[in-house]
Amino acid sequence: SNTFKYSDQVVKMPPDWIPKQLMFEHYISIFTTTSALRWLLNSLIVAFSSTLLIVVVSAMASYAFSKLEFLGSKWLYVFFVATLMIPKESYTVPLFIFMRDLRLTNTYASMILPVVALPFGTFLLRSFFDAIPNEVRESGKIDGASEVRIFVELVLPMATAGLGALFILMFVRGWNDYLWQLLMAKSDSMKTLMVGIASLMEDNRPDYARKLTGSAISAIIMIAVFLAFQRFFTRGIAIGAVKG
Repeated sequence: SNTFKYSDQVVKMPPDWIPKQLMFEHYISIFTTTSALRWLLNSLIVAFSSTLLIVVVSAMASYAFSKLEFLGSKWLYVFFVATLMIPKESYTVPLFIFMRDLRLTNTYASMILPVVALPFGTFLLRSFFDAIPNEVRESGKIDGASEVRIFVELVLPMATAGLGALFILMFVRGWNDYLWQLLMAKSDSMKTLMVGIASLMEDNRPDYARKLTGSAISAIIMIAVFLAFQRFFTRGIAIGAVKG
């Protein structure tokens, strides 16, 4: 509602919940006077790329921990999941130095690669793979299928609910990530939408309606993605809760 008002109407008391006159100047202004389109593209690239890689890597790792037998698998899984207790802020500085030494700052790679090996994805998907009968894998072996083919053609289709739930959770995480993207984006052309919107708040005379418009634009994308994957998300969370 406030995105269609002037700033003086936003702070008005008592507030007008429904604007008396709709105005679209803030939406036009954001896309014409800032690099919002570029920020939006950067956010989509970073969020989708990191999410797809997280889902792929997590699916392979959880399949290995669930169905494959190798030395120390249980202890390795416990160690891997235990890293969830490490707060992100504790390794932000050394990770930044590492990216700087590799000369990857101000690139998409620096925003995407550090989040790929996320233990939460493996933790979430393992319950889905554990619920898949081992007979499915054994039948594939009897037919002469390779481990990769069994994983791709037999196991993954049975875990679509978990994959969909993980996708939407990781997309929201990547879309809302602010601190790391702020550290990596050195130029205006590499800013993501969240970082770009935050930069609108640095002036001394804030235009509240304009800032709220930027926030609304970023929220619309997340709502659209959630609606697209809502069926998988609700199924995945419900099934995962029962299996857990």
